[in-house]
Amino acid sequence: MSLEALLSIDEAAKRLGGISKWTVYAWLSQGRLQRTKVGGRTMIRESELAKVIQDGGKSAVPRGVRKAPAER
Repeated sequence: MSLEALLSIDEAAKRLGGISKWTVYAWLSQGRLQRTKVGGRTMIRESELAKVIQDGGKSAVPRGVRKAPAER
């Protein structure tokens, strides 16, 4: 059984080309990235980073439109 790596916000920012951790937080709020909570920590799955990289950083959610809490 293979477990997917979880990355901290800082690690994810570095993997995404050294963007700001605040950009990562914004993308989480906008639904561009999905978070995984581990205890009290926010972590991001490697597969989520792969989606953003494949997408070119574009969001599947139109700008200004937020997902409903049940959809997150």
